[in-house]
Amino acid sequence: MENSDDVCDRDESVPGSSSPARNSQYRLFGRQSTIHHCMGGGLAADVLLWKRRQVSFGVIVVATVAWIIFERSGLPFLSICSDVLLLVIVILFLKANFAVYRNRPLPELPELVLSEDMVTNAAVSFRVKINSLLLMAHDITLGKDFRLFFKVVICLWLLSVVGSYFSFFTLAYIGTLLSITIPALYSKHKAPVDKCFGLLHRKFSQHYKIVDENFISKLPRSLSKNKDT
Repeated sequence: MENSDDVCDRDESVPGSSSPARNSQYRLFGRQSTIHHCMGGGLAADVLLWKRRQVSFGVIVVATVAWIIFERSGLPFLSICSDVLLLVIVILFLKANFAVYRNRPLPELPELVLSEDMVTNAAVSFRVKINSLLLMAHDITLGKDFRLFFKVVICLWLLSVVGSYFSFFTLAYIGTLLSITIPALYSKHKAPVDKCFGLLHRKFSQHYKIVDENFISKLPRSLSKNKDT
């Protein structure tokens, strides 16, 4: 009887077929550099990859406490935010008056310092993304790209189905936990994960090609009729 190994650990080497596509190693999301560099290489990448363990663990603790407060306490979101802001204002007020009573210097007002280049680059990047989204929405609403319209409808329907089972805070909490754990786990075990997802990617591509040839490619690219004779 044939030995049944795990699907992710199986080699799909066929005798006589040695194409470069099979010899090339698949990398998740097509990354060409390290995971830390792909994630920006800054503080956020350090936190997501657990290079700063205390901060990463603090994010999980804060997210868990916030989820318990907002989801399990039954208190309204506006009431909790108001109570927290009220508590912060009272603490700062007492701290400032205590400093005056002890003849100590008042705490300095924090100032947000941003360079002009940083603001300009952020504004340009934000403008390009907004314009691309508006152009995509324009093509969808006018029926210029029916395939894109079909994909957007399917994605929104799936989000609606998922949202009917989970609340917004639960989805945000799950997303936070996944974003703080999955990159670190992938960084530690990237070789078997890449191998497994490479096999899954080839299988999915084969099935998607069949669906695309039999259904998606037959959808009209545009619903608007050409009036030119």
